Amino acid sequence: MTSAVRTFGLSLPDYPWEAMAPYAATAARHPAGAVNLSIGTPVDPTPALIQDALRVAADAPGYPTVHGTPALREAVAGWFARRRGVPGLDPQNVMPTVGSKELVAWLPFLLGLKPGDVVVRPTVAYPTYDIGATFAGAEQIAADDLDELDAGTRARVRLVWVNSPANPTGSVRDVASLRSIVRQAREIGAVVASDECYAELGWGEWDAQRGGTPVPSILDPQVAEGSHDGLLAVYSLSKQSNVAGYRAAFVAGDPVIMANLVNSRKHAGMIVPYPVQEAMRVALGDDAHVLVQKDLYRGRRERIVPALEGFGLTIHESRAGLYLWASAGEGTWDTVGRLADRGIVVGPGVFYGDAGHGFVRVALTASDERIDAAVSRLASAT
Repeated sequence: MTSAVRTFGLSLPDYPWEAMAPYAATAARHPAGAVNLSIGTPVDPTPALIQDALRVAADAPGYPTVHGTPALREAVAGWFARRRGVPGLDPQNVMPTVGSKELVAWLPFLLGLKPGDVVVRPTVAYPTYDIGATFAGAEQIAADDLDELDAGTRARVRLVWVNSPANPTGSVRDVASLRSIVRQAREIGAVVASDECYAELGWGEWDAQRGGTPVPSILDPQVAEGSHDGLLAVYSLSKQSNVAGYRAAFVAGDPVIMANLVNSRKHAGMIVPYPVQEAMRVALGDDAHVLVQKDLYRGRRERIVPALEGFGLTIHESRAGLYLWASAGEGTWDTVGRLADRGIVVGPGVFYGDAGHGFVRVALTASDERIDAAVSRLASAT
């Protein structure tokens, strides 16, 4: 007699970071402890004005709105005009989300994608873009330009993910590049969703506080060419405001898509708590704390880059964001292992797609003391 085997849930790949356990254990044996530069979780305090806003709004006995309070949506629209070069955004076309990862994972499903549809994501990318396609039963394809796809595949593309500034590479798409992919997607009727959560953290030519050009948004008039149809911009306050624990993010763009997303999320109960909405509203109205935090990251970046280069790594792209994309002319795990031997934990590039082989991702999200410890260890190894 045989018994049926019952399975539950989707067949998803194992969470990749489990593979880091032995390297983290090696680094932890360093006499002065590990320096963890592998995961981009903020370590600096949440600004006091944001904490205060959360406390003031803590008495919240009623249900919050999925669409977000009018005051929050107006704050988002004002922020887009002031910081992202997107004037005149209708607050009706804005919605808070429970962090940006939640939206990345569920957007293909919420857009109604189905088996046979294609989701395009960058060739080196955050794994959740693929997971979102899997949730919807759609096919995921890695490409940085729709012209890389054959005609049959292009005809099935329903969603194109753009990530600029990119995780993990730190690459930035300029206005011309964004405009090109918008035109390509509109020709085939696909939605372009742009994950822009590192946009305030440009370096070099993209460092607006040092005379550079601000990182452009997919909703920028020069990119969108007069219409937000088929376009969504996704943003998170986690990095710029040190509120990863609040799960504070939002999406804005195409009026029809936004209305459908709001309706779907009402049915699903995907709601940002009211105190968090208030904290977001206050955070978006204050630019000063963002610039203070950026100065901290800039200083850490300026110290760790030469140390990594002195250790034999070459920095690629890394023009914005919280990460350095680096290679040492060897296998990814060889570099991870050599750094772990010195008490430093970094992210393996292989976690971000086949094009990540040979690379590691080094996060700037460590305290000044830990960054300085890494610099010292790298210097002593040369």
